[in-house]
Amino acid sequence: MDVKERAKKIKLMVFDVDGVMTDGSVTYDENGVEYKTFNVKDGQGLVRMVKSGFVTAIITARNNGTVEHRAKNLNITELYQGQKFKLPALEELKEKYNLSYDEISYMGDDLPDICCLEKVGLACCPNDAVDEVKEIVHFVSSKDGGRGAVRELCDLILDAQGIKKEFTVCEGKIKG
Repeated sequence: MDVKERAKKIKLMVFDVDGVMTDGSVTYDENGVEYKTFNVKDGQGLVRMVKSGFVTAIITARNNGTVEHRAKNLNITELYQGQKFKLPALEELKEKYNLSYDEISYMGDDLPDICCLEKVGLACCPNDAVDEVKEIVHFVSSKDGGRGAVRELCDLILDAQGIKKEFTVCEGKIKG
């Protein structure tokens, strides 16, 4: 099955954070407070997904207030932090929303994501993911993590499902 056919079935989009929604850098201040930088174009892609009725989720191994703030800001449906083993969270999402794995997309970039990537209908990674991940996914973004990979996946799924790209901020709804 090709990527576009897989993308037509997606109802739930799940993302890792470090190396996917960010470039993988971790910055600390002198007090040990951790900071992350997110891409606004990726964020707009996620906003469009939420407004188009998709369930969106983050599963990340780390705990970080910045991720919680970003998830709230984008109206991410589900947030799982501190998940050293990510598959139980993915299975919980699958059951909660009564979905099959074919209806789930997951974007990850490193070894802890492989267990989820092997299960889902549309496994994806940024261009700068580790080779072990690139070898098993259905879609490798042309963009790096934190540099547009999330947006490229969002656009791919919206296009595959025939959802128009036109977004009117003033009206706050998808047109088309």
